[in-house]
Parts: sequence; structure tokens; C-alpha cells
Amino acid sequence: MIAELDLLGARILIVDDQDSNIQLLTHMLADAGYRHVSSTTQSHEVCLLYHKYQYDLILLDLQMPGMDGFQVMEALRANVQDPYLPVLVITAQPGHKLRALQAGALDFISKPFDMTEARTRIRNMLQVCLLNNRLKQQNHDLERTVQERTAELHESEARYRSLTELASDWYWEQDEMGSFTKVSGPVLEMLGLQVDTLGGITRGIQEEGWNPAAREVLHSRIAAREQFLDFVFSRTNTDGSIQQFRVSGEPMFDGSCRYLGYRGIGVEITLGN
Repeated sequence: MIAELDLLGARILIVDDQDSNIQLLTHMLADAGYRHVSSTTQSHEVCLLYHKYQYDLILLDLQMPGMDGFQVMEALRANVQDPYLPVLVITAQPGHKLRALQAGALDFISKPFDMTEARTRIRNMLQVCLLNNRLKQQNHDLERTVQERTAELHESEARYRSLTELASDWYWEQDEMGSFTKVSGPVLEMLGLQVDTLGGITRGIQEEGWNPAAREVLHSRIAAREQFLDFVFSRTNTDGSIQQFRVSGEPMFDGSCRYLGYRGIGVEITLGN
């Protein structure tokens, strides 16, 4: 619910060509504690006034010379992006009530005024209008936060990729099946990766020469979805030389906590390199 202080601080516009009706409603609202009540007898000014002051509720007479209340609501719909019109119509014609509601009005006040009914309907409509305004603001804030976080994430990922490429021999990513999906740096030459000639996606590592114990430990950590830091393993080449590598990696998950694979960095630490 809307706090009483916010409710009484709502911005209200009274639109009626009769000064007597405006004075009657103004005094009633002032006695009820509403602090920001404006009025106009010029119906053609309503759209301009609404754009300028963003009223929380408009009390709109339907029977006015020149531009009547129905035409005012039509103009508001054409010029206001929000399809929700904060309009409570004032009418002495029972047949106009349904038409006004179909035109977008939220409710109506009948003439001659029943002050108790009028105060109740205005208060109820202000609750609805202010709650709608609060929801719009929350949605706007949420959309802006998502945009900011998305931009920060993209910037962070770009910076992370740049730093990892500078600080290591290669950057790598694997999918949930263990296949390499992204590599940068001389990783193909270092690890002897097999490449799909159609898609350019690395399929796996040649089995020959890798230290089986270290490889088993690394595979077990990946299977357990564990993060690993500076893990050292080696490979013996066909000429008898030994290459050593240090690799760090972390599991990747989506917003639903579904496992996507691994990403990490690596560097060759063979003596003499």
C-alpha cells in the first residue's frame, strides 16, 4: 500500500469549465489533506500540463465546450507513451459512464457530487495510480541495472581475456563434453591438439607422452567441477625431451546453475623457455 504521506502529496489536476465545480472539489481535497491540487478550465491545455507536471490523477469533466472530456482522453492516448491513463471522469450523464470507461478512464464521479463517495473514489484511484507509478519506476530501475551490469560484464570479460592473453601462453575453454571450444596462443603446437578441419574446433589431446598420474588428477578435478590453480603436468616427446605446463581453470555455469564447461589459462614452464 501507499503511505499516507505519499498519498496526500500526490499531484492532482481538476479539469472543468465551471469554476464553481473546481472550487468545490478543490476545497474538498484541501480539507482531506491533499497538498498539490491544480486546476484548469481550458481542456485543450491538459496534454501540455500533463507532460509538464506528470499528474498522478486527473479529475476530468466530460461535458465541456470546445474540446470535451472524450477528446481530451483521446489526445492523451495519442501523446502519452504509457497506455495507462490516470483519469477519473466527472459526469452528470449516466449513459456516459460506460463510454468513458471504455475510452480509458479508471473510474467516474457523478454529478451532483456526493462528497463522501467522491473522496473515497479519488483516494482509491490514487492508490492504484501511485502503485502503477511505483511499478513503472521499479521496472525502469531494473532495466537500467541490467543494462549497466551487462555492460560491466562485457567490459570485464574483454579485460579478462586481454589480461590472460598477455599473462599466459594460452587461454582455453572447454564445453560440458570436454571438447575445446576456444583457444588462443600457441596451444595447438604445445599440446598437439587435433583440429576439426570443417569447424576449426579442437577435438582433444593426443594421448601419447602425457604423464598419466597428473592427467588422472586433472581429469578428476574437472569431473568434480573443482577450480584448480597452477596445476603442473608434463609430456614426454618422441625425441625424449620433456615439456612442462602450468594450467589454471574454473568451471562455468549459466544462470540456472547448469554446467557449461571449463575456462582457464596455461603457460609452458619447460626449463630454457
